[in-house]
Amino acid sequence: MSSIADNIGSVTRRIQKATLNAGREPGSVRLLAVSKTRTPEELRAAAEAGQVAFGENYLQEALDKIAALSDLSQIEWHFIGPIQSNKTRQIAETFAWVHSVDRLKIARRLSEQRPASLPALNLCLQVNINKEESKSGCSLEELPELVAAVGELPNIKLRGLMAIPDPDQSEAELRVSFRKLANTLRALRQNHPDAGPLDALSMGMSDDLEIAIAEGATWVRVGTALFGGRPPKHSQS
Repeated sequence: MSSIADNIGSVTRRIQKATLNAGREPGSVRLLAVSKTRTPEELRAAAEAGQVAFGENYLQEALDKIAALSDLSQIEWHFIGPIQSNKTRQIAETFAWVHSVDRLKIARRLSEQRPASLPALNLCLQVNINKEESKSGCSLEELPELVAAVGELPNIKLRGLMAIPDPDQSEAELRVSFRKLANTLRALRQNHPDAGPLDALSMGMSDDLEIAIAEGATWVRVGTALFGGRPPKHSQS
């Protein structure tokens, strides 16, 4: 059975190869380990193998792991799950990145609750790229107004966009979805130059990271290919 360290090496090589094949700068794509439902011991093994960025979906589970791994100062914590208003304070106080903001109310609360002692919170806006009713995210039509408003908030650094395309799409359809997100980010950067760096595209997972990288991903969110099949789902908040 492959170890987590072996898996990280394998996925890293996939990312490096896809980056090279896309004609992009080495190191321009980062690996975000999706660590929801994984144990602190598994995350520690990944960190010891050189993994830095970890993405968590459930706040209380994440806080427990952050406490358990507090001796690993190199870890960069990302929140990637749906955000309820009553959870924003702890997210603002704890994480370096948030990938899943889809409305101004949440962005405003994160801005207000980000401690002055911490750097600006890196933020991606989640887009419902395929207009799926079951998924969170703002629409493409709502984005320009949201970008303009979020870009004016203090304590926030608007980095870019995140999407989770419909996994049932064909490879060609996935490519179109990723390209649409990349083109949208490019247009936003041109039309809202003062909103923030707008330099991040969080898209692509274990099965489609090569396509995502070819279309411009700067973060690929990988769980299964690093840690194996996910344990049975349980209710979290």
